[in-house]
Amino acid sequence: MKLAITTLVALAALATPAFARDCAEGQRLFEHDAGADCIPSDPQRIVSLHDSVLTITLLELGVMPVGSHGRLTDDGEPFIRSARTLTGIDFDNSDIAFVGAFPVDLEAIAALDPDLILTTQWQDAPVERLRQIAPTALIDYSRRGDWGTYATVADIVGEADRIAAMETRYAAAIDQIRERIDTENITISTIHAHDTSLFVYNPYGNIGRVLYDAGFRQPQAVLDVPLNDWAEVSAETLPAFDGDFIITTFNGSTADTPEDVRGYFDAQVPGYCDLLHACRTGQMFILPREEASATSYDALLATAYAIQSIVGGRPFEPMPE
Repeated sequence: MKLAITTLVALAALATPAFARDCAEGQRLFEHDAGADCIPSDPQRIVSLHDSVLTITLLELGVMPVGSHGRLTDDGEPFIRSARTLTGIDFDNSDIAFVGAFPVDLEAIAALDPDLILTTQWQDAPVERLRQIAPTALIDYSRRGDWGTYATVADIVGEADRIAAMETRYAAAIDQIRERIDTENITISTIHAHDTSLFVYNPYGNIGRVLYDAGFRQPQAVLDVPLNDWAEVSAETLPAFDGDFIITTFNGSTADTPEDVRGYFDAQVPGYCDLLHACRTGQMFILPREEASATSYDALLATAYAIQSIVGGRPFEPMPE
């Protein structure tokens, strides 16, 4: 599943208009995952309705939206997930307006007078209502994948040329991993727990992309989940997700800690660590979810270096055959 530059270009081409339609001067026809709309050729007032998937991408591409979806702290303060550590930008130190969490506030969006709204299948604000405010493009990241989504956003804002340099940096990091680690003979699993369930993604954000591109093996139980999808898994199947290493995450944006994640696993499967080779041998690692899941090349590179350090920076005990 190595995502070369040509693949990203092909994924972005999902947005290429398949039929002719006249647009006003200064606009172009853009076919997206909810139809085709005339959008600005050079949008200046974008409202983004998914923080870690769309807003982070815009900021990394040098585009400042006028408004963004966000999350709320326990104290009710809005924030853009992953933005502070990855870009240094958040609601409290920029002119980006908070337009709500889930669902977003349509009146707050309209008050910003946007010239373009970007949304995803995850956000439940109706596209038809959004179109009444401004031209709207819906990007289904379950269909396009994280990096196809990134390429689509870059195309929308006229920054597609920047992807080549970022892909070159990432490819060099993957080459380092392959040169220093026998990836084809190491199994790395990604499985997650919260207070109500166990769940798995295929692939899981930046961790998953690095595992695929570097050639690590993954448990068949992970690969059995449809690509770009996720599934809840039952407690009794947990051993099927074992590996030489397990890499999971904690959600720092909700004040979770790695110790909380261990508690979630134990609540779902008491004594879970004894059942997993990776955990018994100290080869289960818990990374910050902000960097592990944000659609950002800086985050992707940070994840690649973290995995290289985890696996290549120490002797380890392989899982018995």
